Amino acid sequence: MSPSDSTPESRRARTRPAARRGRDRRAEGLMPQPGRDRFARADAPSVAVVGGGIAGLAAATGLAERGARVTLYEREESLGGRLAGHPTRLADGSDVTMSRGFHAFFRQYYNLRGLLRRTDPGLARLTPLPDYPLRHSAGLTDGFARVPRTPPLSALGFVALSPTFGLRDLAALDARAALPLMDVRVPGVYTRFDHVSATDFLERVRFPEAAHHLAFEVFSRSFFADPRELSAAELMLMFHIYFLGSSEGLLFDVPDEPFPQALWEPLADYLQRLGTTVRTGTPVLAVDPAGPAGAEVRTGTGTGRHDAVVLALDTEGLRRVVAASPGLGTPAWREDIAALRTAPPFLVSRLWLDRPVRADRPGFLGTSGYDGLDNISVLERYEGEAARWAAKNAGSVVELHAYAVGPGADPRGVQDALLGQLRRIYPETRQARVVDARHEWRSDCPLFPVGTHHRRPTVETPHPWLVLAGDGLRCDLPVALMERAATTGFLASNALLAGWGVRGQVLWTVPRAGRSRVLRALGALAARPPHR
Repeated sequence: MSPSDSTPESRRARTRPAARRGRDRRAEGLMPQPGRDRFARADAPSVAVVGGGIAGLAAATGLAERGARVTLYEREESLGGRLAGHPTRLADGSDVTMSRGFHAFFRQYYNLRGLLRRTDPGLARLTPLPDYPLRHSAGLTDGFARVPRTPPLSALGFVALSPTFGLRDLAALDARAALPLMDVRVPGVYTRFDHVSATDFLERVRFPEAAHHLAFEVFSRSFFADPRELSAAELMLMFHIYFLGSSEGLLFDVPDEPFPQALWEPLADYLQRLGTTVRTGTPVLAVDPAGPAGAEVRTGTGTGRHDAVVLALDTEGLRRVVAASPGLGTPAWREDIAALRTAPPFLVSRLWLDRPVRADRPGFLGTSGYDGLDNISVLERYEGEAARWAAKNAGSVVELHAYAVGPGADPRGVQDALLGQLRRIYPETRQARVVDARHEWRSDCPLFPVGTHHRRPTVETPHPWLVLAGDGLRCDLPVALMERAATTGFLASNALLAGWGVRGQVLWTVPRAGRSRVLRALGALAARPPHR
């Protein structure tokens, strides 16, 4: 039995190759346990889903579609979690939406996109961006529009087309150290590389500095983490998902309106039509076991009795609820929850400018070496609300991100530094007046430090009526970020449904090992001892 065959996900699920048109033909389908189609009305259990982000919405959807009586608790006034948004009024009187910033909906996010199809079957509310350009302060720029999508041609094409990664750099690589990238296996990659940092791994491989920044640091910083702290296993998983494990490539879609209007308000309406009670503005304080099964969910306004609970919270929220719920779990499980860490703070600055940026500026630009600036988005290139404001005011709506901001950094200083880098990269903005600005400082993303994978909680818990969901969990499938949130949400609902004899839904992932025999053969060389 291979390592991936022993996971809870695989024990409960059979796999089948991809069949749906438009999906990578080597994608793997995970079949749920057999069972009846749905609950009868008389025996429908009551389930509390705590957290209204992607993971909670996926769990609530999977349960409500099978007839469970779902109550969705969300502490904020709106759904979406880290992709929520809220209305704000600018100095010029315009009513706009502020959010946590740009997120890329990659084509291999099968389960997240499946969730969105509930209210948008053709994904018409997502619009493609033509490229994923990455620019280094040394002046080099990479892109992915012309790179072949199918591995291994994708990696070879990137090298052939990249100004930062030439044949001379390829010859300088430590080929043996790089071989594990050819066949990333989940969960085996964690056994082999979770004790190594992303930076140490790249130094072993001898990646050229510019390629290190452009081709890999962008992945580590997607976790809002310093690559010196991030587990190399997570970095390698990202490489597998986007480069050598999937033919979907690195191109992506983005919502054509702000997150609430495009995604979460339609999904909330869908859930309510299924009978879900949506309780926004209702933080859950604690979960108390009630007898042999089920629990009481305590909020600031009362207590609700439920047959099962899904905790779909961010890292700090999960720690807080478990700490306030002494009846939950075992001592070891509680210690593992308490040991979870949050990534360093990050900043999203959105600027409404009184003149447009140059017409050839991309909707999204990844950056490296620019004093903490990680990317620039020009929202009117893809978002309707921003496009309407820009057209009315002959201006632009620009967003700047800074991830993993250092401890003790002065917020105003960081905001000013990002604005200075924008003016350096897009010189036409030097003369622009900032009509208004909004700055979102947050520190609520999960951190994946070196050597901690074995302690991360999973979907299953010591209680059969309690499951977890979220992008900070250990999930022995090749998923990350928003897709890990959606996938664990559906895994949580599937686990509860299986316990009640109801069939859950099919899930999809990129292959759990190298997608071709050639890549698997190359990867196997890394496991052999070197000749002496």
